[in-house]
Amino acid sequence: MKLEAYIDGGSRGNPGESGIGVYFPGVVQVAEYLGTGTNNYAEYSALLAALRFAVFSRCEELQVFADSELVVKQVNGEYQVKNEGIRLLYESALRWIALIPRFSIHHVRREQNKQADKLANLAMDTHRNSVKWDG
Repeated sequence: MKLEAYIDGGSRGNPGESGIGVYFPGVVQVAEYLGTGTNNYAEYSALLAALRFAVFSRCEELQVFADSELVVKQVNGEYQVKNEGIRLLYESALRWIALIPRFSIHHVRREQNKQADKLANLAMDTHRNSVKWDG
């Protein structure tokens, strides 16, 4: 199975109220409230949610699209991870990625990531989690 995931994490206040949105077109939409956290924590949390779903779905190929240039470049090895708090999330992401036979992550502009952004904002607005099957 091949999946695409659009991911976004946000924080109001940085640190502040945070949430994630993960959108697998035609499959599922996830909004998850995280509580207080930083923007980078939320962005990595969105990536981890997408990776877990892909692994548990026995996905053979996953393409992730994110508007966080930092996360994309760190996962692709272009930037170092200097923040120790983020390093744990980064290392966890690498372990999940290793379980997916074909993985890629790509940077997209915010305009191309509207659904994931909408889901992250829904989580922050409602302080609730939601899952909507899209298929």
